[in-house]
Amino acid sequence: MRLADTGTSILAAHRHGHPRILPMDTTVSAPIGQLLDGRYLVESQIARGGMATVYHARDIRLDRVVALKIAHPELARDQDFVGRFISEARSVARLSSPNVVAVFDQGSTGDLHYIAMEYVPGPTLRHLITARGRLNPREALDIIERVLAGLAAAHDAGIIHRDVKPENVLLGNGRSVKVADFGLARAATGAGHTKSGLLIGTAAYLAPEQVASSTADERSDVYAAGVMLFEMLTGVQPHTGESPLDVAYKHVNSVVPAPSTLVPELPAAIDALVALGTSRDPELRPPDARRYLKAITEIRRGMPLPGVPGNAKQPADHDSWPADKAAPAGSAASADGTGAGGTEVTAPRAVSSGGAADGPVTGEIMLPGHEPLTQRLTSNGSGAHASIGPDTTGPLRASGRLPASGAYPGQPSGGYSAATHTLIVPAGLAEDYGDSSGYPGRGRDRGQRRYHEPILQRWLFSRRILIVLGLIVVGIVAWWLTNGQYTTVPSLADMTVATARGDLSNAGLHVVVGTPRHSNAVQAGQIISSEPAVGDRISHGGTVTIIPSLGPVLVSVPSVTGQPLAQAEHNLKAAGLTPGQPTYQTSTSIPAGVVLSTSPVAYQHWPKNKPVLLVVSSGQPLPSFVSQQLSAAQGAASAGGYSIDPVTVSSSSVPANTIIRQSPAAGTPITSGEVVTVWVSAGPPEVNVPDVDGLTVNQAEEELTQAGFKVTVQNMGPGQKVGSYSPTGQAPQGSTITINVGLFSVLGGG
Repeated sequence: MRLADTGTSILAAHRHGHPRILPMDTTVSAPIGQLLDGRYLVESQIARGGMATVYHARDIRLDRVVALKIAHPELARDQDFVGRFISEARSVARLSSPNVVAVFDQGSTGDLHYIAMEYVPGPTLRHLITARGRLNPREALDIIERVLAGLAAAHDAGIIHRDVKPENVLLGNGRSVKVADFGLARAATGAGHTKSGLLIGTAAYLAPEQVASSTADERSDVYAAGVMLFEMLTGVQPHTGESPLDVAYKHVNSVVPAPSTLVPELPAAIDALVALGTSRDPELRPPDARRYLKAITEIRRGMPLPGVPGNAKQPADHDSWPADKAAPAGSAASADGTGAGGTEVTAPRAVSSGGAADGPVTGEIMLPGHEPLTQRLTSNGSGAHASIGPDTTGPLRASGRLPASGAYPGQPSGGYSAATHTLIVPAGLAEDYGDSSGYPGRGRDRGQRRYHEPILQRWLFSRRILIVLGLIVVGIVAWWLTNGQYTTVPSLADMTVATARGDLSNAGLHVVVGTPRHSNAVQAGQIISSEPAVGDRISHGGTVTIIPSLGPVLVSVPSVTGQPLAQAEHNLKAAGLTPGQPTYQTSTSIPAGVVLSTSPVAYQHWPKNKPVLLVVSSGQPLPSFVSQQLSAAQGAASAGGYSIDPVTVSSSSVPANTIIRQSPAAGTPITSGEVVTVWVSAGPPEVNVPDVDGLTVNQAEEELTQAGFKVTVQNMGPGQKVGSYSPTGQAPQGSTITINVGLFSVLGGG
């Protein structure tokens, strides 16, 4: 701890009554009489809670009374807590609702972190329930509507209260209803705690999901509001126990009873409202406070609620109540010391005899037909300090007088139940819902004594609905007996045992794995069949026996290479295998019809149902005779045991007796006695060779080329004249003519 800046001071009184400035000590736990942050003069303690202490203070800058909430020093040292404390204060400060305690300021000085809020003089709802025991339906709905209006404003802003209870509902001078302590529980989740496994909130008002999973959202606030409505109607909490945790877990395991079980004269519509808000399944509750407020408003439009007690007198006009009656100045904090209130009030508005507001729900409330609260409230144990003050806004009407002892009961007889104390544990932040539209109520006209329910509503909220529900139940039972209790076995094709087990379990069926067996069609590890079979009908939770596959039976492949095809096929069948369709391949060394190889190879294990492929020799391949002389082909054919059938064809380019093509083609298996047809060239046609003796080289080449011959020149001494040439006479067209040129060409030509 350290001292604040020297600019911060406090006011202290001299013995002569004159104030003097003293340095502020921020290390003290109760800074009464000090000036906080140079602005807030702390006057007295109102209440102390688990996370903060609330003080009555005066804002000397604006000259107004405020409730000052100061975090406990041990929590103020936790930076996570401080960050959440400040963040939540800023969030709540953005709320603008007459049913929410306003936040004016937030700040820190030294190790003190504070929030300045409006001060609400008047009792809490806990005080009213303690004094009255229970409220009549009109009064209870008047109050719960305004509580829900405040919660709706917070839910619209994404803020969840998490600790809705009568101690956190302030009744300002009997006219306004304000909800305190928004977001404080969330701020506390970031603080370090030595214990784990506790719960956020107050045990008597915890929603089941808060107990079961430590999660909370807008529906958790709706649940707490429903419990609070039950308590206002009956005067008792729905669940009690020996410890707060006993009470908390009763919310998980037990339904909130109908208020009419304790107060028989309550109408069925009231039971329906409580059941709607306190369903153990969050999905069956209104999604937020605004929807719950709409449901209550709609019920009030058509429900003739009970009036005041028989001998109570209804005032002609609420404004006729004296404005100078003293009303109890109330706490600015909830019963556990964590709330805060303010002095903001607005002009009263009329409430119809039906109890629904004639217009939007505001912060004011005047309960009709009862005596005003005029008692002085003082601190009682952990209760809030309050002194008598002028009531400038009108009284809160109560059907019974508060204790006249001068001290308002701050707790029930014997002290507050432990179930009304706040429990705190770390928990995740709740998800926010989207914005919802408002649902303003429609009240009755003043002086109206009865309101007839619409036909639909009269059916929905009467015992006649039991007939409809009975028919629905009969239909459901009939459907269940004929079809609903059954499902079908899903397809298990190509599934492994693990996958099939998961699918069947997801379908709500029990799985038993039967004895595996071999299958030639299903791979090992996959499902062969089931009992009942796929697609058969079976009861929910029934047992399905699945049969996994061991795969096909494997057999060692015998060696059949080198065996004739028939013998090889016989040996494979004897081993339990299936011979495949043979394929043929030529071989220069293996005779035709003999097995060359198998696939798979010999001695490999092979499924019985899969064929073994055989490669069989088709004999020697036929050689290529193209471009060979006919005589050479005839010699090869004679050696191979087959014959040659020559066919002569003319060709201008292939020499005579040269094979041009053949059939069958080269590489084709050939067997003894087959005939191979070859096409043999007859050679090009014979033409006359021109006489070129005595011509020059160029002249000779020109004439021979024109005749269709090729020319080769041989130089035989000096000179350019052709002395001789060869061949002479006739030659095949396209053949080559050699000419001899030079002095000695005559000798060479000879």
